[in-house]
Amino acid sequence: MNRITDSTVGEFIFNHSIQERNLKREMDSSISSIKKEKRKILENYIKEKLSRYNPLFASDSDAIYIMDLDGYFIPLNPACSLLFGYNEEQFSQMTYMKIVSLDHLDRALSYFYKSLEGKLQNFDCQINHKSGKILDVNITNYPIVINDEIVGVYGVAKDITQIKRKRKVISDEIRQREEIYREIVEHSPDAVIISGKDNILFANDTAVKLFGVSNKADLIGKTMLDFIHPSYMEVVKNRIKEVENGKPVGFFEQILIRNDGSSFDAEVKAIPTIFQHEPARHIIVRDITERKKTQQLLLQSEKLSVAGQLAAGIAHEIRNPLTAIKGFLQLLEANSDSNLSYLEIIKSEMSRIELILSELLILARPQELKFKQTDFSKILEHVKALIDTQAIMTNIKINIHYLSDIPPVRCDENHLKQVFINLLKNSIEAMPDGGEINIHVETDGGKQLKVTFIDEGCGIPQEHLDRIGQPFFSTKDGGTGLGLMISKQIIENHNGSFQIHSNQKGTIIEVTLPIDENGGEGEQR
Repeated sequence: MNRITDSTVGEFIFNHSIQERNLKREMDSSISSIKKEKRKILENYIKEKLSRYNPLFASDSDAIYIMDLDGYFIPLNPACSLLFGYNEEQFSQMTYMKIVSLDHLDRALSYFYKSLEGKLQNFDCQINHKSGKILDVNITNYPIVINDEIVGVYGVAKDITQIKRKRKVISDEIRQREEIYREIVEHSPDAVIISGKDNILFANDTAVKLFGVSNKADLIGKTMLDFIHPSYMEVVKNRIKEVENGKPVGFFEQILIRNDGSSFDAEVKAIPTIFQHEPARHIIVRDITERKKTQQLLLQSEKLSVAGQLAAGIAHEIRNPLTAIKGFLQLLEANSDSNLSYLEIIKSEMSRIELILSELLILARPQELKFKQTDFSKILEHVKALIDTQAIMTNIKINIHYLSDIPPVRCDENHLKQVFINLLKNSIEAMPDGGEINIHVETDGGKQLKVTFIDEGCGIPQEHLDRIGQPFFSTKDGGTGLGLMISKQIIENHNGSFQIHSNQKGTIIEVTLPIDENGGEGEQR
């Protein structure tokens, strides 16, 4: 048995390595021979077949060339020198490795090898011009097939540097406009919502606040119908169909529902748009709650104006004959003992008419307010003394509670007395079975004085609360509605506020007045 030594193994490895190198050398020589053969075929093809097209190639502004299997260029027209910067001889010694910029080289070589597999390729890349400039080009490669063998690649290169720059400028402008538009939308005072066929796709910050959600994610994915009041559902569905058919719909007033279930007045407009390449609805939602309140105030002001004009006319037309009638009634009363009961009824009704006319004249006549620093507690005590007799007769106790130190208030004393007497009389009339009326007086942060009247009467029905203070509306039998309206007007002339809350257990009226707003004394109309 032969013994294998280390020297024997080493000799074997050395011989095997020599054989591998020889085999590789033979293969490389064979591939090189094939490439050389195909290069000759390519050169003959150019000389025999393509020479007839030289005038056509020469007139083309795009660089037209051929590449052999190693990627060496063979220029076919003068545009190659213009595009790449090399003359014909220099260009023929260049390959992709030297022409294409380093960042784009891998892609360009990949497309080149795909062309050698028989596939047409079109791509954009950057090349290095001889001058050092970087140019953007569009390249089309397609294989040259002769006798069913690929012997090279046609190439057409087009300078698209200016096109790319223009595209970039346009792209930057579009992006800038989109950013500006997004900023405008995001900071719009109106809620802006983009809705697809079923779900909300986009909402701005105003929409988040308006619908009372924590963030945009709480809106996105929901449907707009989730926020529509049931009474408007059918109308809204019809408007959605119109927008989906490509027709914009204008602002429409409706009631929307917030996330917490509360409702608010809004006007909504929708126009068809495209969002994320899909048809969508661009919805603008505008909260008109404050506008509605302003409209109501204007309407109320107009009613007051009309009521004042009517009051003046009625009062002047009726007061004179009433004076004469009352005088003759007094004569009849003095000279006749008969029909005294009828005369008393007539006198009572005449006094009531006089009262109504007095209130109408107060309403119609511009009020001259005489402001001065006044001890507010004395005003209340005087009013309580005046009204206590009537209260005691109906088993009612009036209590005044001073919950804090009460500073002087700049006001018209007589007009405030008129207001408080009217409020207490209303409370007494609403408590036929007796009870207590509590008056709480306190300061609110040192800037306002808050006076709260709390009675134990039958209360005011909820459906009537909004109408309290309107002329000629009253829940009392025979009431005119003018007393509360005049009281409210006096408080507002003092730059104060007047609020009424009521239920079956009684009524609470809150009167707020500024404390020494301007100081000093004076008059105000």
